[in-house]
Amino acid sequence: MPGKQVRECCRRCHGSFMPTLDAALRLAAESLKVANEDALIDILDEACSRLGCSWFALSHHVDFLAAPEKGLRVHNYPEDWARWFDEQRLGVRDPVHRASARRAAGFLWHEMHHFSRPRPGDGAILKRARRHGIHDGLTVPTHIPGDAHGSVSFAWQKGHYATPEALMFAQVIGAFVFEAARQLSGLVPANDQPRLTDRQIECLLWAARGKSDSVIAQIMDLQTDTVSEHLRNARAKYSARSRVSLAIRALFDGTICFSDVAGG
Repeated sequence: MPGKQVRECCRRCHGSFMPTLDAALRLAAESLKVANEDALIDILDEACSRLGCSWFALSHHVDFLAAPEKGLRVHNYPEDWARWFDEQRLGVRDPVHRASARRAAGFLWHEMHHFSRPRPGDGAILKRARRHGIHDGLTVPTHIPGDAHGSVSFAWQKGHYATPEALMFAQVIGAFVFEAARQLSGLVPANDQPRLTDRQIECLLWAARGKSDSVIAQIMDLQTDTVSEHLRNARAKYSARSRVSLAIRALFDGTICFSDVAGG
């Protein structure tokens, strides 16, 4: 549906409805104190009520049939839809999840074609969702180093559409409810990841850019043996057998990032 028509439908369907910032801030604060999943679901239910939508889904983007222990998921979607979703292995390739991986901020589903190229089969997935009453929605991405991609979504039934106001409300609470779910799930890793020195990180960045120890030594004005020792110690901290493995693990836990590597 063209954007103008969607906006007109939103005004007709929601009338004077407007989720308030104060309510979003309160729910965000309450999510930090939840003691169990039922309490978190109560917060998500209230969010749905204030947004005027029917469904919520908080999930990592993983194949839950293949590795259910690798991700968290809290949702109230129809069970038939959730079962079909898993059977089709859509955790990674669902069009909304793919669009989420390309964003830092939230987005409305009916606008995701502007930044995420559709693939064959996407239409069939969205059509199947509509058969289960899931017609439009919004998603707030959550990208955490060391975790699979994840997101918080809210969805509307036929005749109702996600609005920019609803998106702002969801953006306020999204990261907080997702973090609450992570804490409750026990998936949050212990704070014992390897810690590299500044010199080790700098050597690692040059190595990740394809530089040899001797070239890194010239760039950093060090002895070649010193560079080799920095990289050897860094590999030992990560139990990495090669610099490629070292770089991958450091990228995965956020010690370095892709822009650091590409910037050299």
